[in-house]
Parts: sequence; structure tokens; C-alpha cells
Amino acid sequence: MKKWIAGALAAVMLAGCGANEEKPKETAEEGGQKEIQDVSIMLDWYPNAVHSFLYVAKEKGYFEDEGINLDIQFPANATDPIGMAASDQVTMAITYQPDVIVARTEQNVGVKSVGAIVREPLNRVVSLAESNIKSPKDLEGKTVGYTGIPLNESIVKTMVEKDGGDPSKVDLVDIGFELNASLISKKADAVVGAYINHEVPLLEFEGYKTANFDLTDYGVPSFYELIAVTSDKTWKENPELIEAFWRSAEKGFEDVKKDPDGALDILMANQEKENFPLEEKVEKESLDILLPLMESEQGFGYQEEETWQKTADWMEQTGLVKGKPAVDEMFVNMPK
Repeated sequence: MKKWIAGALAAVMLAGCGANEEKPKETAEEGGQKEIQDVSIMLDWYPNAVHSFLYVAKEKGYFEDEGINLDIQFPANATDPIGMAASDQVTMAITYQPDVIVARTEQNVGVKSVGAIVREPLNRVVSLAESNIKSPKDLEGKTVGYTGIPLNESIVKTMVEKDGGDPSKVDLVDIGFELNASLISKKADAVVGAYINHEVPLLEFEGYKTANFDLTDYGVPSFYELIAVTSDKTWKENPELIEAFWRSAEKGFEDVKKDPDGALDILMANQEKENFPLEEKVEKESLDILLPLMESEQGFGYQEEETWQKTADWMEQTGLVKGKPAVDEMFVNMPK
């Protein structure tokens, strides 16, 4: 659920209170007092399994231990997170690696990734099993629904070509975000942009057997599906705050791994029932899928330059970006 962004850079953190100003909030006992700073993070969408680590860390006081009062916000539309972070309307945001490459390369947006949350694509080309689509080449002569995002067009083209097919014979139709509904109603024979941890288990839960293709089996690089970003200026002026945030987030992730059921209980208590009600069985399956895709031997959030470079090169080759991406400016790793 996303579109390409456009935005301006900016950013900054919060100034400490002066002697004559209102006394800052403090943590812990006397002698171990720490000023609490307000930090906001905008999710990529409404709360779901992928965000469990944040809610666990907040529930258990890990952010407060680091002197952070965390405000978790939701986007009004899919373009909000990266633009809001770049313009310093939120301290951080969760967004997508390809979007950062476009933002920096094409719009000179000063936003930087500070951690990889999901390390592989969740996006899949999905069809109903009854459609008998066995490989991307079988999409020739078929209607493929997509969310109007150029990335998904390039994904389909790359996959069909890699499988020996002709992408020009695929009928791509913009269906907005009606991915599952389009499959069920037969408006589309297949869809791209459906997530292996959300749309797929939801279809199965509703009784529809599905088939799907992993993008990385057919020429698409294994990009980071979700990353956390902040503005260049925020990172330059207050990296310690971002590092403190990440220490808390990593503790939350470790707790999710140790007790997925407990994490799911915390998530369900924080769902947005009016806008995005969660089905507990689906979220449990989602979390099972996500956890191995979020782990790194180098530590939660670690980012590989090779992943950034391969993704940027593919995006340049497919015309998703016209300029030459400078990947060394796009991400930083947290110190250990």
C-alpha cells in the first residue's frame, strides 16, 4: 500500500528546557534522572504484526528507559511517512527501501534509512489456485491488477522477461488497493503488491486457495521491504536520540522473538479497530512469517551496502530512477 513520494527536506529535534522554563519530565529516582524527549514515529500503515516490536518496547518501558516518550502515528495516506520524516513533521517513519532511492535520487529529499525492519520483499504476484498460473510467463494474455505504483510495473516486467515471456502481452490494470477483492471478483487473474504476510493469509482465512511467486526467484533483487528513516538533519544534529530509539526497538524485537503470543496480545490491544481491524489468527500467521525475515546476524536493523547497491542498480536499469543513486548517502548503521 504505497506510492512514490515527493517532498522537501528539513528536520530537527527538540531543544532542552532553560532554567526559567517548565521543568522537563524526568525518569527514575533522584541522581539517575533523565530528561524525557518526545519522539514521534509514523507507521507505514495501521498497526499490524510487523509493528509488534514497537508496541512491546513501549508497553515494557524500554523507550522511557532511554529517555524517550514515543508517539506512534498512522498515515492519512500512503505518501505521508517518508515526506513527514523528511520535513521533520515526525522524528522517524517506516517506509520502503525503493521509495528512499527514488526520493534521494530524483527529488533530492534529505531522508536517510537508520534500520532495516523487514529484510526481504513481502510483495508477491498472487493468483487464486484455480487460475492455474504456474509461472510468470503464464501471465501473458492475463490481466494483472496493481496498485498504480511504477515499482510494481517494473516487477512484473522483470519477472515475465526472466521467465522467458513477453511483458507486452500482460494487461496491467490499476486496481488501487482492492487486491483481494479483485482476485475474488475475477476482475484480475493475478495481482502484484499483495503481501505474503497479509493478503495471502487473509485470502486463505476466507477460504480461497492461492498461488504466489517470489519476486527474487525471477530477477528482482532482494530489497528491504520496510525500513526506518529519519531526516539527514536529524541524524546530523542528534544521532544519539536515534541510537537510543533503536536500542529500545531492538529490545522490543528480542522480546517478540521470545514470546510471540505475548507480543500478539499487546498488538491486538493496540489495533485500530475502526480503520484496520485485525484478525488474530491472520496476525499470528503473519508474525510467524515475519520473524525470520526481520532477523540479522549483525543485529536487528543492520543494513548491507550490497543490498542497497543491487536494488539501486536494478531501479536504474528498469528506468525507475533516471539519475545515478548515491547509496552511501542513503543509510547508516547503528553502532554496537
